[in-house]
Amino acid sequence: MSITRNAALSGAVLLGLIGASAASAQTVTTDDYRRADSFLANNTMPLVDHSVQRVTWIDDGHFWYRDHDKDGDQFMKVDAATGEATRAFDRDKVAAALSAATGKKVDASKLPVTGFVVRPDDGLDITSHGKRYVCDKAVGKCELAAVKKDTNGKAYGDEPGLKSPDGKSEAFIRDWNLWVRDIATGAETQLTTDGVKDYGYATDNAGWKHTDEAILVWSPDSKKIATFQQDQRKTGEMTLVGVNVGHPKVDTWKYPLPGDKDVTMIERVVIDVPTKKVVRFKMPPDQHRSTICDDVSCSPGVWDDVRWADDGKSIAFVSTARDHTHEWFRVANPETGDVRTVFDEKAKTYFEGGNDMANWQYVPETDQVIWFSERSNWGHLYMYSLKTGKLEQQITKGDWNVTQVLHIDPKTKTIWFRGVGREKGVDPYYQQFYKVGFDGKGLTLLTPENADHSVSMSKDGTYFFDSYSTIDTPPVAVVRRSDTGTTVKEIARADISRLKAKGWVPPTAFTVKARDGKTDLYGQMFKPTNFDPSKKYPLVVYIYPGPQTGSVRTRSFIPSHGDNQALAELGFVVVAVDGMGTPWRSKAFHDAYFKNIGDNTLPDQVTAVKQLVQKYSWLDGDRVGIWGHSGGGNATATAMFRNADVFKVGISESGNHDNRNYEDDWAEKWQGLLVTDKDGKSNYDDQANQKWASGLKGHLMLAHGTSDDNVPPYETLLVVEALIKANKDFDLVMIPNAHHGYGAATQYMTRRRWDYFVRYLKGETPPKEFELTPMTPPGG
Repeated sequence: MSITRNAALSGAVLLGLIGASAASAQTVTTDDYRRADSFLANNTMPLVDHSVQRVTWIDDGHFWYRDHDKDGDQFMKVDAATGEATRAFDRDKVAAALSAATGKKVDASKLPVTGFVVRPDDGLDITSHGKRYVCDKAVGKCELAAVKKDTNGKAYGDEPGLKSPDGKSEAFIRDWNLWVRDIATGAETQLTTDGVKDYGYATDNAGWKHTDEAILVWSPDSKKIATFQQDQRKTGEMTLVGVNVGHPKVDTWKYPLPGDKDVTMIERVVIDVPTKKVVRFKMPPDQHRSTICDDVSCSPGVWDDVRWADDGKSIAFVSTARDHTHEWFRVANPETGDVRTVFDEKAKTYFEGGNDMANWQYVPETDQVIWFSERSNWGHLYMYSLKTGKLEQQITKGDWNVTQVLHIDPKTKTIWFRGVGREKGVDPYYQQFYKVGFDGKGLTLLTPENADHSVSMSKDGTYFFDSYSTIDTPPVAVVRRSDTGTTVKEIARADISRLKAKGWVPPTAFTVKARDGKTDLYGQMFKPTNFDPSKKYPLVVYIYPGPQTGSVRTRSFIPSHGDNQALAELGFVVVAVDGMGTPWRSKAFHDAYFKNIGDNTLPDQVTAVKQLVQKYSWLDGDRVGIWGHSGGGNATATAMFRNADVFKVGISESGNHDNRNYEDDWAEKWQGLLVTDKDGKSNYDDQANQKWASGLKGHLMLAHGTSDDNVPPYETLLVVEALIKANKDFDLVMIPNAHHGYGAATQYMTRRRWDYFVRYLKGETPPKEFELTPMTPPGG
């Protein structure tokens, strides 16, 4: 063979190698990113027509809702007795009135309304662009709610208020004291005078959450207010520093941590509004806790574990131990402050009082208490004697859960509640609606459709609104009678034809076995719309470990589950699996990693990945990534440090990486009280991600907002410090002045996340600095 021939062959081999290298480093195109962007919620939600999944009751017989189609939004008012719908107001008039009031042109089809109240007189109270407006009965004129200023020029008079049952007054906080405002005249009355800084009335500060909302419960006759004086004077503080030119802005607030000797406490009181008399309960201060969440208030303005008797002569409440293992059901006399403990319950792990709402009910009309407990390994209702505190009987029973008690009727002795897992052949996470007698008899399913049901009842319990759907079946909204479940009328049926025309496909539900090899785990899978089973796809796990919720965002219909489908469009298969240790199943299932929160459901995520890879030839088990936010950010770092053989790329956003640096209530509920031995070791050591940072082998991106007042940014910096000490390569994105949600930087972080997976998990090159569609607020 001649030298020339050899040279030619060598050149051909070289060109072949270059070509192979180019082929292995493919580029994900701008068109791919455009397609992915089109599957984000701000682009998919406007394409779903007539999807009605929640309503607001105006009175016992009427509710309103926002209806959307290609022509924009309409606001509808429904007569529950007939199901007839009419427009709640003339949107063109409101748009014109808002335009005049704000000085900005308002598009009638996209009212910039983030919150409003349709009053019984058909007038409106509107919040638009962060300001409150009052519209007259004909909604032909809207005026900015009066904002007053004190002698120092500080604005007041527009503090968020909690309305009385008669609608005539609202209670609010000013300068650590409780006030009431006459809604008709604007006249204000100061009810308390001894509130001082860090020892104020009705204040909303859980550490991770601190707002101006007043936490209280009005008596049914609107004459008394049950609330508390919150003592934070000895509580430790958290400090954040702003990013700006010049001297930084410093934000410091009360933020108790696990193990702190002094934590926030509440002193319960009742205030008589006409006389301004404050009656302090005759009991020691209570822990700042509830039966269902890491705060005394689990919803804005709601004090979950407090209930007035209908006649206003007594008030029931539940006290919770610091570690959530002990509950006391108590009744107080609002006139004297005398308190009686009726009964108590201890839990071996932690007590859970319901799902998103406290299920216990105070029934002085029959001298009874309906109590919720998971003592049987399932969440059920029990009847106690109010006089003796003795258990009378178990109301519901079986291998299923009561999730939310929505209404009771002492006259007919009936309970209406949502529940999961009772019906055979139905997804155990689907919420369904039932009624049952106080005696446990007559249990009736009121929502027979095999779907997830979102239910809202009229206050008198005569009717209920029901929106039912699945992840691949759009919502059907109906009004039903509560006594029989009979449909009064179908209100709306969602139309997704415009969504489908854009190429949308639903996720696929699947089941795998848990870490024990026996228990079913339920998940959702998102594949590219141009899926090709002959290809090999990298797998991305989206994770939120709980324990208060899970990775699967919902079992109801939504057009976008975060960016799961959008990310899949870039050539990935994305999955979300609810591992053991998350709610809605049995108590044992939820307890799976109690006092071992470093578990983070990862044994279940790992076994799920292995089962899916084994089952589907188009999944590449050597290219598995993981990402999550908050608790999911924590879990992602844990996965990258402790399961590096499985997870090769991770993106950890705003993680609570060491719960000794996170708000006390959450951590002490799931990990227990902090116990430190003489040698300095504690029961919290294992859960701290910085301890395991040296185990990193793959690519890890950490992200955090520098003004995160939920999970302080120091949580991520603890991990950064450990990675530096371990001489590990990693990527870091700190978002200046961003809170726990990234606000304006959300789309930037989403794009960076996509780029990272494309580059390091897929091994390809993303388009440089692709700009996602800007997010718009609800209503425009």
